[in-house]
Amino acid sequence: MKQAVGRWLESVWYQNNSSGYGLIPLAWLYQIIVSIRRLLYRHGLIKVTPFSIPIIVIGNISVGGTGKTPLLIWMARFLQERGYHPGIISRGYGGQAQQWPQWVDSDSNPLEVGDEALVIARQTKCPMAVGPIRTDDVKMLQQQSQCNVILADDGLQHYALNRDIEIAVIDGERRFGNGRCLPAGPLREPISRLQQVDLTIVNGTAQANEHAMQIVGNTAINLKTGEQKSLLLFAQNSCHVVAGIGNPQRFFKHLSQQGLHFNSHIFPDHHVYQQDDIVFADNTPVLMTEKDAVKCSQFANKQHWYLPVQAQPDPAFAEQLLALLKEKNNG
Repeated sequence: MKQAVGRWLESVWYQNNSSGYGLIPLAWLYQIIVSIRRLLYRHGLIKVTPFSIPIIVIGNISVGGTGKTPLLIWMARFLQERGYHPGIISRGYGGQAQQWPQWVDSDSNPLEVGDEALVIARQTKCPMAVGPIRTDDVKMLQQQSQCNVILADDGLQHYALNRDIEIAVIDGERRFGNGRCLPAGPLREPISRLQQVDLTIVNGTAQANEHAMQIVGNTAINLKTGEQKSLLLFAQNSCHVVAGIGNPQRFFKHLSQQGLHFNSHIFPDHHVYQQDDIVFADNTPVLMTEKDAVKCSQFANKQHWYLPVQAQPDPAFAEQLLALLKEKNNG
């Protein structure tokens, strides 16, 4: 039932399905509530917690996957190369820990801290804290690490956390769908919100006043053995592809462009996998994202592979990011 509703909403948001017109009054109400909430924070009627350490928020104004996680990982590595000591905070979506915030490292349980958090921690080796109250996450980082800049994953609408730099990530293919707010459209905030962010980056082809970013990945890794294998070798035979992410169609499209022929298996975002979800009778290779793989490693076998990906922002984005950070540090 939940998946059927999700498919219907996708058709309303991105395929001009007129059956969703009845949701428009709810979208107006949602937009009013969002605007009032932001005004209350802006005028200090709801507390905003400031910190002495610079905070960079990487988020989006739409639901679904846009490429935030690969960009955040790239930013962490980029800043490390330039002498910074970044710490990372996130909501920990899908995590079922009994108390928050939670410290995240390479050995954390994805069922407790969330799948994306574990991928980020393993890829960056940065100190990381997750939890629903972002200010508590920052406090944990300050107490337990020596970080001098904080990257906040998906916190654009978390106004209780003061921020120094805002970066909005856009899906270059789907962009803003029908341009409406939830539930009639995919937007968490109106498109006009982008006028207030410091940098806008597009996963795909950029338009005016936007930076372009490409997501690349052509080498699969075996979950059981660690063997690495070019995607081109998977094109020789049919395989299965498993995806429990925000926008699985982008992943499928990437594999199709590499010449792969596969049976796709879509699961909800942050799905908690069971062995039966990823084992198929024909014993052909099974490909998945890294986000899926961290939850499947304990019961995977030699037929299971995952595809790590990397973000490649344009050079101008990197230059402006450093300039903004220097400005905030000197301000």
